[in-house]
Amino acid sequence: MKNLALFSIFTILSFLSFGQSKNFIDQPFIETKATVDTLVTPDEIYLAISIRGEDTKGKVPVESLETKMVKALKQLGINIEEDLTLNDLASNFKKYFMKGQDIHKTKNYTLKVHDAVTAGEVILAMQKIEVSNIRLDRTEYSKMETLKLGLKSKAIAKAKRQAIFLVQPIGQKIGSAIHIIDVPNNPTGRLLRGRSEGIMLKEASSFMESDKIEFKNIEFNKIKVESSVSVKFKLTD
Repeated sequence: MKNLALFSIFTILSFLSFGQSKNFIDQPFIETKATVDTLVTPDEIYLAISIRGEDTKGKVPVESLETKMVKALKQLGINIEEDLTLNDLASNFKKYFMKGQDIHKTKNYTLKVHDAVTAGEVILAMQKIEVSNIRLDRTEYSKMETLKLGLKSKAIAKAKRQAIFLVQPIGQKIGSAIHIIDVPNNPTGRLLRGRSEGIMLKEASSFMESDKIEFKNIEFNKIKVESSVSVKFKLTD
């Protein structure tokens, strides 16, 4: 008896599901696809800094280089507590490699700055204290999720406009949306452009030799962000 009841419930649910699917397919509709995009300037630039004492002329201890680095970054107005991160904190006190009788430590940091000008100033400051192993790790936009949501709304509106124009010549109108697909898109964009491309190279000493470099013209390529949707609208007379 129990099995019969379960079979009956399953049959009813299957019938309802089939009916809904059939209704969706049988009713007249129009499908349109739309994409909108915009360009944004990255406001989170992550620099990877590696400190090794043997890289300096006099084999300056890592601890001394760290102190110099922190002092130089503070002079640039950088919030050390929030924007400077020591990677693999526990392993930095355990991992080392030996060369002859000396123990050589390596400490890796990630520094976040908010514009290309500051990134250039940081690299120049690090060069001055013989921390030349610095590179661009990644760039991001802090309000990316909010931006994506706004673009999705614009894409839906564009899809509706397209549907209206498509049915006007045949004397029909569009009704409510009956099916919406959000097509994922990944932000794209080159990391740097112009003069700034040179300063992110490892040990870019030739670029950093001058103390009179002007960073005001350094900029990052903007990140292209897209949102695409596919929408089915009911057709009415």
